[in-house]
Amino acid sequence: MTATTANSARDAQNAQPRDASENIFPDARSEPRRVNNDPRTGKQQVKRDRRDVHGWVVLDKPIGMTSTQAVAVVKRLFNAKRAGHAGTLDPLASGGLPIALGEATKTVPFVMDGRKRYRFTVCWGEERDTDDTEGRVVRTSDSRPMAEAISALLPSFTGLIEQIPPQYSAIKVQGERAYDLARDGEKVELAPRPVEIHHLSLVEQIDSSHSVFEAECGKGTYVRALARDIGRILGCFGHISALRRTVVGPFTERDMIPLEQLEALCNRAASGEGSLADALLPVETALDDIPALAVTRADAARLHRGQAVLLRGRDAPNSSGTVYVTVAGRLLALAELGNGELIPKRVFNLTGLVASSGRNDERV
Repeated sequence: MTATTANSARDAQNAQPRDASENIFPDARSEPRRVNNDPRTGKQQVKRDRRDVHGWVVLDKPIGMTSTQAVAVVKRLFNAKRAGHAGTLDPLASGGLPIALGEATKTVPFVMDGRKRYRFTVCWGEERDTDDTEGRVVRTSDSRPMAEAISALLPSFTGLIEQIPPQYSAIKVQGERAYDLARDGEKVELAPRPVEIHHLSLVEQIDSSHSVFEAECGKGTYVRALARDIGRILGCFGHISALRRTVVGPFTERDMIPLEQLEALCNRAASGEGSLADALLPVETALDDIPALAVTRADAARLHRGQAVLLRGRDAPNSSGTVYVTVAGRLLALAELGNGELIPKRVFNLTGLVASSGRNDERV
């Protein structure tokens, strides 16, 4: 629900919608280009200047691609100045990898702190040093668990639990990544960490050696460690053989776009058919759980300069905490509200390519 400050309703009525021309470079034909001479051949090279692109692309990451590679591909397709992801997804995993472009990078922490949902398959009978199919087998067992035994164990892995991260993880140990140390043959003792598992269920027993699970968990949870620990307690050992992330914070499978589809859309935009904006979700999509607060243009100007605003009048909110601020329906800032004062923390400058207005409607 969106609150408004005093007089904001009148301002909104008088406000004219921004012209579409403010979304500069709406397709690839409009991109600024530079012509340089190749120092080796002397021939002219045409290079596209990086441009301002703001929004989210929720890539349905294919198996075999690292998260860093995925960000580089999306950044290149949009020719964007800035890009980053909201939570690493293992190369052997598929599914949702939210990639923030431009000003959306300021909202990455809100996505990373959100819940994640995974669907994964555990292969019983082998424990591997990476806890997935890439690793070396370190323990084996001829025992195979019954579905009833698996289901009976799952409540002990639900709620707030202590989890030892995998040896092959990005956790730093004395300045070095654990996976780098593991690749060098060093045995690293990683301390248990508290993680929260909101939901864990057995959804399918494919055969005696393969079980399919669904898990909803908080930040910092390693699904590979779940497979390892469940296998150890059952005495049959296990590792992840398939993993897919279906939910990340506010983003679900309906928001995901496969790489092939994204590339095709970019190619159509380059030939003048459609716009890259159709592949973007608005920056504020990451702020779904945060209250919105509309302000007048006068207050917006002060907030944009980094100045606090006193909210007065009968329409002034009496709540407190973090809000995202809008003016005339456009995202302006993240701010702290308290004691009738609005203090800007992050101000957004959305000049450039932004999401099509219809993308929000598609998610409803």
